[in-house]
Amino acid sequence: QVQLVESGGGLVQAGGSLRLSCAASGRSFSSYTTGWFRQAPGKEREFVAAITSTGSATSYAASVKGRFTISRDNAKNTVYLQMNSLNSEDTALYSCAATDRRGAIVTRQYDYWGQGTQVTVSS
Repeated sequence: QVQLVESGGGLVQAGGSLRLSCAASGRSFSSYTTGWFRQAPGKEREFVAAITSTGSATSYAASVKGRFTISRDNAKNTVYLQMNSLNSEDTALYSCAATDRRGAIVTRQYDYWGQGTQVTVSS
């Protein structure tokens, strides 16, 4: 079992930056692929980014590639999402998710979810 807690969300002006954190507790986090997802009001949840357990591979949605960077520090049981050049379309509830399933970086199937942190970008 893994518990995930997100932090770092807030209100930012368009063009600004935020760094989200996903802190994990429970079983060894270093064996889990971790992803970020977001859901805007009235829209379905969408994939944002993911990183393998060792950090050797990452994956991004086309809409954030080049602006967002996912990273992890397994010594701190934390995954980060650095978000730059934010715009109003990035406004959403951002949640992190984790799994130890093989191939999750491709399948995007996750078993554990956090409650989310709100990101609001003002234009």
